[in-house]
Amino acid sequence: MTTAEFPDLSPAPANPGASGPLRFARVDVVDVVRGIIMVLMALDHTRDYFGNAAASPTNLATTTVALFLTRWITHFCAPTFFLLTGTGAYLGLRRRTTAELSRFLITRGLWLVLLELTVIRFLWQFNLDYRLTLIDVIWALGWAMVVLGVLIYLPLRAIAAFGLVLIATHNLFDGVGAGFSGALSSLWTLLHVPGFLVKGPPHVVFSAYPLIPWIGVTAVGFALGALWDQPVAVRRSWLLRFGVACIALFFVLRGFNIYGDPGPWTAQPRGVMTLLSFLNVNKYPPSLLFLLMTLGPVLLVIRALDGRTLPVLEWVRIIGRVPF
Repeated sequence: MTTAEFPDLSPAPANPGASGPLRFARVDVVDVVRGIIMVLMALDHTRDYFGNAAASPTNLATTTVALFLTRWITHFCAPTFFLLTGTGAYLGLRRRTTAELSRFLITRGLWLVLLELTVIRFLWQFNLDYRLTLIDVIWALGWAMVVLGVLIYLPLRAIAAFGLVLIATHNLFDGVGAGFSGALSSLWTLLHVPGFLVKGPPHVVFSAYPLIPWIGVTAVGFALGALWDQPVAVRRSWLLRFGVACIALFFVLRGFNIYGDPGPWTAQPRGVMTLLSFLNVNKYPPSLLFLLMTLGPVLLVIRALDGRTLPVLEWVRIIGRVPF
């Protein structure tokens, strides 16, 4: 592939000479897809009220096809949020300078981290004693924004490469960290593998969303935003190529159990359960195959909806525009 064939990843030029604040139309497809994902997320967060909350929907020994699929479809939520957080940040360069955007990302990210440890924690647990604290998705999203706030000073190709390397290689380190202790163990838990940061008594802190792959997804999303500086036909062409490439790579790596997930798929007594085993990839932390399986179809959905107005989706567009 020659350089001429690859889309231009240079940021859109700023307009510092404008006499007043510029107004830019929102990119509707980002809001629509984000709104769809928020609806799916509601399914994930309400499923436990209609069954046994202790039963794992991805445990093939005990799950049903319907229960597994209610969990599997919600796997698309977190990767899409992180990807479109990066894309939205890039689009923010249309109305902010790089320095202004960096300051916004860092302060907004730290604000999300604070909310995770206070308001959101209370809404999940309904107590203020901090005997148990779960560090979850908003925490990871906040730190991903903080890191992106530093990365945006780099050339866009460097940001894209940084994100892709984190996504593609982090599974190489799945066996690392077993011998770590003390502060090094806590740092590894924050970056790569879910686990206890503090294991009381009296206080317990558990980190569920390791940062490394999610930071990578956000960085890739930022680079993806450059496609909205291209003509619609060019953008759709690249979205199609990227989406198909992700899905194809998922099937190749997963099909031959080559690399990219700590749990290989296995043949099951029933064909449908073998299919579920094939789709049952690791989310905590998100493996390479998990991200390929989810982000590939998301890119195709973005491509299908890009530049199109569908009245039936107006209500999810409104949901997707909510800042938080």
